[in-house]
Amino acid sequence: DAITEAKIHWNDLDAVAVTYGPGLSGSLLVGVNAAKGIALSQNLPLIGVNHLEGHLYSNWLAVDGQPGDIVFPALALIVSGGHTELVLVKGHGDYEVLGRTIDDAAGEAFDKIARLLGLGYPGGPAIQQAAEKGNPAAFRLPRAKTKGAYDFSFSGLKTAVLRIVQRYAGGVKKPSDAAQKALPNIGISAEDMAASVQWAIVDALAEKTRRAAEATGVKEALLAGGVSANALLRQEMSARLPIPVKFPPLHLCTDNAAMIGAAAYQRYLSGQFSQWDMDVFPNLKIQ
Repeated sequence: DAITEAKIHWNDLDAVAVTYGPGLSGSLLVGVNAAKGIALSQNLPLIGVNHLEGHLYSNWLAVDGQPGDIVFPALALIVSGGHTELVLVKGHGDYEVLGRTIDDAAGEAFDKIARLLGLGYPGGPAIQQAAEKGNPAAFRLPRAKTKGAYDFSFSGLKTAVLRIVQRYAGGVKKPSDAAQKALPNIGISAEDMAASVQWAIVDALAEKTRRAAEATGVKEALLAGGVSANALLRQEMSARLPIPVKFPPLHLCTDNAAMIGAAAYQRYLSGQFSQWDMDVFPNLKIQ
């Protein structure tokens, strides 16, 4: 279907790209084995791509509708359901991780708290939608202090919301029902709590990125990953950082094949091809 939609033929291809991690091993195996089969049958080289690196390259695909030319060195904030990483991008394939979450990822925190508040799934869009009707100053939520200057922690935020709900729920056990009973007892709505949660997460992400940008003297900042679709995060990153901030269009924020192809293109240009015995790495890190 992709070949047909692109209006090309198999002999127009130069290589086959596939992500080999991080992710669920079963899904990765399906993709890698399919890519190997296609590459072998078409006599094309195989290029394995780190999924997180792929998210970075979503910024090369389109910026304000145009292909993005990134100025190095750049600072990248990768935020998704499984990862929260602050990465110094020195050049193509040249990375230094400055900080990462020590527990829950930002997207994971959105999902867990949205479920707790009965707002649905996925949590990021659900909380953003509810937050539009809420007051971000309704409840002061904690910001974690981490040993690493640019590390993140969001498990305490989730725990704080849970304890608030449990304290005022009057014995109701089901989390979403407990939230519906507890929040009115302290004079705030689910929308207020959603707005307060969103502000706490965005504030932590944007502030540490600002500090890292000032300390490293980078030329640009990049936002990537599913949570990069959050409107408040885009707004705060653009307002706080003293350098241009780039982020992909909304349809390229979540997982997509185009970003894997974009990352593979740079490897193709430098002749970095994978071996046929390439395996999957569910816990692969960017480095």
